[in-house]
Amino acid sequence: MDSQPLKQLYHCTYRLQYHLVIVTKCRRKCITRPMLSRLEEIARATAKRWEGEVLEFSGEPDHVHLLLELTPRTAPSGFVNNLKTVTSRLIRKEYGEHIRSYYGHKHVFWSRSYCIISVGGAPLSVLKQYIEQQAAPE
Repeated sequence: MDSQPLKQLYHCTYRLQYHLVIVTKCRRKCITRPMLSRLEEIARATAKRWEGEVLEFSGEPDHVHLLLELTPRTAPSGFVNNLKTVTSRLIRKEYGEHIRSYYGHKHVFWSRSYCIISVGGAPLSVLKQYIEQQAAPE
């Protein structure tokens, strides 16, 4: 495994990292540079409230990428749904006129779908080999 330190809670040791991609509704290219900066601020604050951390953040006009670290207490789907709700509400409020030029008066910003992939640690082949080589009880 790589040299990133493990984190601890009372009952467990962990390192749970995810690559999250969320896209705008209908892949509309509506995210501007100031909006991207604001989305990063909101994402970092939201992750902190969920006892997590945004390790990296970037995006393009129609989607954003986040590298996240969450605790075992956090269901990734719950976090993602909350993140999308909070960012959508605040971005529509703060950049309303701009968003209306893409979506009219619909209360949308993100697509319902998203992609989340677990990352970090050793490659799967190394983990499989390690598990296979464990001594079985007699």
